[in-house]
Amino acid sequence: MTEVRDIIEWRRVDHVLLDMDGTLLDKYFDDYFWEHLVPEKYAEKNNMTFGKAKEELFKRYKAHEGTLNWTDLDFWSRELDLDIPVLKEQIKHLIEVHPYVEDFLSMLKKKGKRIFLVTNAHYKSIDLKLKKTAIGKYFDSVIASFDLGYPKEVAEFWRKAEEFIGFKKERTLLIDDTVDVLRTARDYGIKYLILKRRPNSKRGADIPKGVHENEFISVLEFKDLSTS
Repeated sequence: MTEVRDIIEWRRVDHVLLDMDGTLLDKYFDDYFWEHLVPEKYAEKNNMTFGKAKEELFKRYKAHEGTLNWTDLDFWSRELDLDIPVLKEQIKHLIEVHPYVEDFLSMLKKKGKRIFLVTNAHYKSIDLKLKKTAIGKYFDSVIASFDLGYPKEVAEFWRKAEEFIGFKKERTLLIDDTVDVLRTARDYGIKYLILKRRPNSKRGADIPKGVHENEFISVLEFKDLSTS
């Protein structure tokens, strides 16, 4: 069986682009926040049941999925009349780095790769998570959708990211846990693409529905990518 680490020709990769939530960081924090804590606070504020609040919020989340609003903490604070950044701060102890991530980042540094965090996350969320973890020191820069004006699901994000970073598509690797992001990057021409499975450590590791078999190289743990 071919090892994932053998599929990536590291000598042919100059730039490594890494997603944050679900890829480097355990998405349990975000899922718990949006699926439990926010509905709980929203229910209390609006005198409704948790179930009703969750049903209403999920419809509102869905309406903004794939847009900049989706991860805009200030937008949701206004929309829900809740202080979303303060609520996130209250459960920051749940922010965790996936296993072997730091080993992988250290390996990339030793290989002389340029490493960029590319994320749809709001800058307040980025700041909170990089302060809580020790991974910020590994990045050459952080590229956020809010800076470029487009989410990663849109080709224009990658055009602007290429302009900003100066990467060559054929010598670039992207690792992400969102299939739509990987498909957009693939269509844009980025050569090396890896799907991170089990973004939430408390949930399953199945390949997402709708993904064709062997459509993307996938990894469960970052140790599967590390080489000496």
